[in-house]
Amino acid sequence: MTPAHFSDRTGHLMAMNEDLVRFVTGSTWAERQGQPGICDFMLGNPQERVHPDFVSALVRHSTPHSADWFAYKDNEQPTREHVARTLRAWRGLPFEADDIFMTNGAFAAISVVLTTLLNPGDEVIYISPPWFFYETLIYAAGGAPVQVRCHPDTSDLDIDAIAAAITDRTRAIIVNSPNNPMGRIYPVETLRALTDVLARANEGRERPIAILSDEAYSRIVFDGHPFVSPSAVYPHTFVIYTYTKILLIPGQRIGYIALAPSMPDRAAWREALFMAQVVTGYAFPNALMQYALPDIEALSIDVEQYQRKRDRVVDALREMGYATTRPEGTFYVMVEAPGGDESGLIERLAARDVYCLPGKYVDLPGQVRLSLTATEDMIERALPAFEAVAHEMAAVPRG
Repeated sequence: MTPAHFSDRTGHLMAMNEDLVRFVTGSTWAERQGQPGICDFMLGNPQERVHPDFVSALVRHSTPHSADWFAYKDNEQPTREHVARTLRAWRGLPFEADDIFMTNGAFAAISVVLTTLLNPGDEVIYISPPWFFYETLIYAAGGAPVQVRCHPDTSDLDIDAIAAAITDRTRAIIVNSPNNPMGRIYPVETLRALTDVLARANEGRERPIAILSDEAYSRIVFDGHPFVSPSAVYPHTFVIYTYTKILLIPGQRIGYIALAPSMPDRAAWREALFMAQVVTGYAFPNALMQYALPDIEALSIDVEQYQRKRDRVVDALREMGYATTRPEGTFYVMVEAPGGDESGLIERLAARDVYCLPGKYVDLPGQVRLSLTATEDMIERALPAFEAVAHEMAAVPRG
């Protein structure tokens, strides 16, 4: 079937992601995925067994307690109340249950908020290097994506560049902290500076600029770094969270949207968000995940183990001569390819059964992204391959 059979919007979305989709579905990694012996750093997929208490919770709640146990579910009140209690304790802010909207992960939550906010052509600023679907989701919701690079020295938000990118059409900015792929946690001083810029831009606007605060990795932080949500300093904030990262369960999706407690007109937003959840494909978690949430809330991957994996990978690769990030959070490390030869590094590592994500897909050409969801055994088997490739590429004359 040719693109002529599709809508213009679908054809454009396909073109935006064509290279990434082809790599994920047609690369050597796609052929070898899940096979024994490979070292898989490609995506944030689990490489070890899930927490046994998570499995027990699903089994326990899969037994029906009533005839309507698996009836239609939306934002179930007991689930919302649990999330609100957790947020009040975690963030120290007075979140209310009626301001929690349960979704099937952060992917759906972003789509729901964008659908609620945007008129055709409204601009949404996103920070680059980004998670690779922000631009696509903005376009799919009828918006115009506006890319702003992070600060080149600190990977922090570049407040001056954001201010320069704001126009009369700006409707929202997506803030992802800790940031995927850089692992940067934006400090409260930066968030306050952003708030000042947005407050000035909002003067005289009927529709204030919103922050979509993507906090998917906010429980995966290292070295005691503090995490502060934009919802603590900016009233027009939609908090977006997913449990799939901290539990490493991307195939069992549950998350939420939370309105900042200081957001004006929350009653109107409640109605609009519910309708957007319906029209974006009934973007609610299934019954089983909502029943199980109170039992799985406190469960977590071993964050200290991930910090040890980060240190092992970063220290070893730097000793070999690679330049890398040292993430403050998330489970990703960016590695610069020798001589900027991203495809050469990817191909040479794949020949040794080591698989990484090309940096071009997160707007960092010349680099690769490693996911620390790889096992410790994979890391130890991969490091000699990185060292051999470093020597091999250093011996290749540059044209």
